[in-house]
Amino acid sequence: MKFSVSQKSLLSALSIVGKGMSGNSTIPLLSGVYIKAANGTLEFQTNNLTISIRHKIAANVEEPGEAVVSGKLLQSIVKNLPDAAVVFEGGERTITITCLSSLFRLNTLDAKDWSEFPEVEFSSSCELPSEVLSTMVDKVYRVTSKENSRPILQGVLLTAADNTLRLVATDSYRLAMCEAYTAAESSTPEFSLIIPGTVFHDVLTMPSLTEKILIGTTANQIVFSFGDTTYISRKTEGTYPDYRQLLPKTYATAVTVDTEQFLGALRRVATIASTMPIMRIDIDADAQSMKLSINTRDQGESAEYVPVNVEGDSMSLSLNHHYVAECLSSAPDREKILIELQSPTLPTVFKSTDKINYLYLVMPSLL
Repeated sequence: MKFSVSQKSLLSALSIVGKGMSGNSTIPLLSGVYIKAANGTLEFQTNNLTISIRHKIAANVEEPGEAVVSGKLLQSIVKNLPDAAVVFEGGERTITITCLSSLFRLNTLDAKDWSEFPEVEFSSSCELPSEVLSTMVDKVYRVTSKENSRPILQGVLLTAADNTLRLVATDSYRLAMCEAYTAAESSTPEFSLIIPGTVFHDVLTMPSLTEKILIGTTANQIVFSFGDTTYISRKTEGTYPDYRQLLPKTYATAVTVDTEQFLGALRRVATIASTMPIMRIDIDADAQSMKLSINTRDQGESAEYVPVNVEGDSMSLSLNHHYVAECLSSAPDREKILIELQSPTLPTVFKSTDKINYLYLVMPSLL
């Protein structure tokens, strides 16, 4: 095997397939990168038994061949090479890498032991605009659960039907939902799928992302295909909770507030709360103001008043300030946000309407 490729193209390719490498496996192949050179194309593959990624780039291939090398080591080498042509030669037991005056000789693994990239046949699929989907994923994926005991809640529910794209995520303490009206080319009247939050985010932030992304499912896999990249992940089994029953149909108090002003006040008040996640909110309908305050036994207390537009009754409640800050930071409309409250013991709903409709529900906290 012998080929040459630019350092930038090679580094980009390795960053894409790097998501599929195992970081702490005792099986060397799972930490490796499979490279196949043929017909002016380099094909890179990684596989950690949960994720499989394949990416192709153009290269000057003089002799076809294949090799498996340590992915982490190869990334480290290429990252520090100058922006010039990188030449690979060898492959059966060792591979030589040269770039200008730099030379490396790496041991390789037997490419015959590499598992073939999965051949998939979709049971359903949907093609979606990447830019809109990426924006929506960024607003909800952090809300997924971090607990491995509840894999369903580690996922984002994607639904595409009637030209409406909806993403929902919850960790049972809060819920985030995004909706956008967009054309979706689906193989079924309604395309619905639970996608692991970290996987969804990783895919939508890849540098090889194209204008549209095809998402398909098999019996036990999720497949993302765009341009010269294919990303395959395990399917999350189970039924997503009925989030609709959590969404209040009425409210007693509605508060409209400047998003940036609210977020700034919250961050200032929270500086005193290194260990206290709970913030008290007092809404005064007569004064048209909202007081944010935190009282800690060790550090002291803080408070700030924010002007608001209140419709309905005055109300006091307590919320996790980390959750509220994340909500405000993700709101599509950074000018105003609407807060709907039922009572201090029921969920609080934040709403922002723009090209993407955004809803964020937070369960009450106890001081």
